[in-house]
Amino acid sequence: MNHSDSERIATVLGNNGLKAASNINEADFVIFNTCGVRQMAEDRVYGQVHNLAARNPKPVTIVTGCLAARKDVQRRLKNKVDLFCEIKDFPKKIKKLVIPSKVEGSTIKKLDSSTPPPSGGFAQDNRDYLKIIPKYKNGFQAYVPIMTGCNNFCSYCVVPYARGREISRPAEEIIMEVKNLVKKGYKEIVLLGQNVNSYKDHGSLSPSPLSWRRWRNAPDEGKTTNFSQLLKKVNAIAGHFWISFISNHPKDVTDEMIQAVAKLPKVCECFHLPVQSGNDEIIKKMNRRYTAKQYLNLIKKIKSAYKKYKPDKLFSITSDMIVGFPGETKKQFMDSAEVMKKAKYDMVFFGQYSPRPGTTAWKMKNNVSKKEKARREKYLNEILKKTAFKSNKKYIGKTLEVLIESKKGNFYFGKTRTMKNVKIVKVHPVESSQSEDAMGVFNRVKITKANTWNLEGIRTK
Repeated sequence: MNHSDSERIATVLGNNGLKAASNINEADFVIFNTCGVRQMAEDRVYGQVHNLAARNPKPVTIVTGCLAARKDVQRRLKNKVDLFCEIKDFPKKIKKLVIPSKVEGSTIKKLDSSTPPPSGGFAQDNRDYLKIIPKYKNGFQAYVPIMTGCNNFCSYCVVPYARGREISRPAEEIIMEVKNLVKKGYKEIVLLGQNVNSYKDHGSLSPSPLSWRRWRNAPDEGKTTNFSQLLKKVNAIAGHFWISFISNHPKDVTDEMIQAVAKLPKVCECFHLPVQSGNDEIIKKMNRRYTAKQYLNLIKKIKSAYKKYKPDKLFSITSDMIVGFPGETKKQFMDSAEVMKKAKYDMVFFGQYSPRPGTTAWKMKNNVSKKEKARREKYLNEILKKTAFKSNKKYIGKTLEVLIESKKGNFYFGKTRTMKNVKIVKVHPVESSQSEDAMGVFNRVKITKANTWNLEGIRTK
């Protein structure tokens, strides 16, 4: 989501006469689009802002994203940051920022709030910043936010405080954006949301900060479009492209959604389902609202659906896991290990618990040491290595569609529909007549080797 928001920020700045600097040291206008999910990300912001403040002349510095509304962050960076603003307010507030005249020779000009925005520029409503046409990072992959915010209030998570309540974009607006992208040749469409599968467009019922409860609980009738129905609408768009999405919450995974994901031909065969913990007591303290048994039952349903509707295709299951949550005993931790063994994940993104100011867990005693957190993460990673490698070996000898994302030396690098990374020989001796213009397009690749974290292969005709 931060990448997607940054693409919209780039549009706003570009439409007001600013050009991207080649690196941060040459910039006279710097925007930090921050993530506050973990302390490590937060610390990087502090370090870079302090470094900029020491420059002469000091560049204009803006902090947006997750950390922007935090009072402790504002106090810590006082006199070093020119503007703090939430991402939804960026288009409106940036117009009122007077760029200091001390930046001699700068191409930056005062952003006059009285001047109507150019096409694709500022959104008039600060809740409508997602209507800004983004400056996409490349010409073949596009992030398309379908909703923003979160109503779940997991006890460790800052997102509901940083992003606000859930607001879904109109389905028609999303479909139009995807259609335009596909016409331009984009090959992968990634649907985004902090809780993507709680997407719900109620048509004429417009959410607002004062009516989010009414909007969230509105009856599913009339023009309502839920996440499964949105997937079907995007899948129906003409063209050869992939559909993927992040991130899901287990409590919002329905049988309808599982069937849609497994049936629809353009939806990639990778299901990311964060578990966070395998112990029911810890899951409850996290305010996740499911049990380990219910979670594993969902995994079973997902795997069964893939085997039923796409029996000839490989699929992958991925997850997120937090280790060292406040009060997590060694016995409770071993329940997480058991879930990993039963789920047989292809990939898991581990996070050592990091206390976040303002959350419920912030008040809990962070009594698991850093050393123990690291040990637990390593233990789970050893389980993951075995299941990931076993899964990867199934790919050997198969010829798959791979989207090439980058190249270096004699190799291309891409990914499969199951989000497996693949290292590909550019020109195999038998295929020396192949076109080298493979970047950003689908290639047929025969998998020749499986490693723990990736695959290797050669391009075929």
